[in-house]
Amino acid sequence: MELIIVANQTIQTRKVFPLKTLYYGNEARNKEGLKGRLIIVEGIDGSGKSTQIHLLEQWLRSRNIAVFLTEWNSSDMVKQITSKGKKKGKLTPTTFSLLHATDFADRYERKILPLLRAGYIVLADRYVYTAFARDIVRGCSRNWVHKVYSYALKPDLTFYFKVPIDVAVERILVGRPKLKYYEAGMDLNLSNDPYESYRIFQQRIIDEYDVMAQDEEFAVIDGTSAIEEQQAQVRDLVKGIIPRNQRKILETEPISVGVPA
Repeated sequence: MELIIVANQTIQTRKVFPLKTLYYGNEARNKEGLKGRLIIVEGIDGSGKSTQIHLLEQWLRSRNIAVFLTEWNSSDMVKQITSKGKKKGKLTPTTFSLLHATDFADRYERKILPLLRAGYIVLADRYVYTAFARDIVRGCSRNWVHKVYSYALKPDLTFYFKVPIDVAVERILVGRPKLKYYEAGMDLNLSNDPYESYRIFQQRIIDEYDVMAQDEEFAVIDGTSAIEEQQAQVRDLVKGIIPRNQRKILETEPISVGVPA
């Protein structure tokens, strides 16, 4: 455990356990001979992960490689229900977890798995690790959350964009005036101040990510480095896991991006 000082208060973080009981549905890959590759990005809000995965998608698409991008909480079946629950502040940790699990299952069965079978490069902005971090921090049983997602394939490549909390907050507030209720962990009664609550909540999520990064061998990217530098690292690692016939197409592509973090 470690101690965090917030607003002159000492807050003891929760103990984070290794993923000893984590299983994946990799029998699907073995039995069905999936031809595609699954590449995902993780990190706290404001880490820059979405910028990087969109740049990766544009790059692959520009090279005529079959690619599909899916995002957390984007299923048409669940998105509106989740949005209504958030607005009313009525979501408990368990209902929040189950809604996101339903969203993931719908996208996984209708899009992710079929496209992997078809040989696509599937990119995911957040995957099961988001649930493992957020839901467990919110108080859901670690073993239960892992079992809920036990059918999911282990990604071929997982990027974890790591940034200090202050950097993340600054980036988030550039585009909007205040932090969102659940984003700041206000439902957990960590602090009456949204910014203090955010720091406590997100630090606990970072603690979970840091353990997963080691146990699950994430590719850790410094989210404070230049966008071009991050994208260069991402592309180099992606080249190493895609099929050889596609790899040759990407060998001499220069890094040229000009978008905000």
